[in-house]
Amino acid sequence: QVQLVESGGGSVQAGGSLKLSCAVSGLTFSNYGMGWFQQPLGKERELVAAISRGGATSYADWKKGRVTITRDNIKKVLYLQVDSVNPEDSGVYYCAADFGSGGARFIPLKTDNYHYWGQGTQVTVDS
Repeated sequence: QVQLVESGGGSVQAGGSLKLSCAVSGLTFSNYGMGWFQQPLGKERELVAAISRGGATSYADWKKGRVTITRDNIKKVLYLQVDSVNPEDSGVYYCAADFGSGGARFIPLKTDNYHYWGQGTQVTVDS
């Protein structure tokens, strides 16, 4: 059974940093492109950052420069570092895995590219 379990959410002061983790089990992690999505309250889920099997990355324009997505294929963990947080960074953060059929350079950029989803972790930025 495939499981994606996010952690690291909670409350953080504006201007601070946070690091989210996503532990993956039930699939060969290194074979999958991965992504982090943010869903603010009352809004749609949007891609924040994505990483290919081979480690190539892509970031949403409105977060570029403040976020870093990384992966540890040995530990089977996906990470998202967010710096200089502001209230617009609040929301539920989801990690997701694609279908595992892309090449090493394929970066899953669309919601439809993803097949497996975690339950999400809540982040609240206090101003």
